[in-house]
Amino acid sequence: MPYPTSVFKTSVYLPDALKRRLEAVAARTRRSEAELIREAIDHLVSEKGRPAGAPDPPVPGRLVGVGVGPGAADLVTVRAVQALRRATVVVAPCTSPEAIGRAETIVRGAAPDVVVERLVFAMTPDPDDRADALAAAATRVTTLLDAGEEVAFVTIGDPNVYSTFSSIAAALVAARPATPVVTVPGIMAFQELAARSGTVLVDGQQSFVVLPANATRSPLTDALADPTRAVVVYKGGGKMPAVAAELLAAGRLDGSVLGELLGMPGERVAAVADVADRPASYLSSVIVPATAGESA
Repeated sequence: MPYPTSVFKTSVYLPDALKRRLEAVAARTRRSEAELIREAIDHLVSEKGRPAGAPDPPVPGRLVGVGVGPGAADLVTVRAVQALRRATVVVAPCTSPEAIGRAETIVRGAAPDVVVERLVFAMTPDPDDRADALAAAATRVTTLLDAGEEVAFVTIGDPNVYSTFSSIAAALVAARPATPVVTVPGIMAFQELAARSGTVLVDGQQSFVVLPANATRSPLTDALADPTRAVVVYKGGGKMPAVAAELLAAGRLDGSVLGELLGMPGERVAAVADVADRPASYLSSVIVPATAGESA
């Protein structure tokens, strides 16, 4: 935008976090920092209040769990994208600082202008390793919140269902009770699997239950006993032969469908009966449709 030839010089002091974000935007857009500051000030003073439909401003010290869906960028909701762009810092779980986590991959497709900071989590059976990694991640997020940032923590699926976010939120609230915590819901993998496979989850008075296949005691047997109940199985990729065997024993194998890495490289949608003899990845979902109507 053109500016008049008569200009006035002023000094602007920026907090370190804001300066880093300004530098990142300037590099990404190939514009000078001064130009971006002028444009922001011009926009601010030319508006009387916040225009209708404009995004809410960030809330300093707030933690937002943002669900970004199962894998495809076009399944990220409008509300999620708004939350990512409103946040002053966006963080995502990963297995190492050099590894792009699945949630970050989705964000890159849905909102490529958003800069993501990686938080390392230990995906190992050792509880001490997991606890140490969680503590380190919680400390980093606490530091950001104490600095006045609004932090968006992105997670695949929904932040309130089998999510790393719940552990982070619990650790933060325990250490920092006044922390405001909100979540933005995300589309779940089983919803995408139902759509992709043409499977009706429930109808009429039927019900459905979501179960983890990696529980110490498998809850599948009891759930499968009710033919009016659809069953969604998560975390069962490594136990697919055992899951298929339970479905067969209960007479529920036919019609059951597997979705693996939906929206990601290597994705697979198949009848469970066709892949019962092979393992799948951790990011797998199984839908076992109900086989009867309302119970008597």
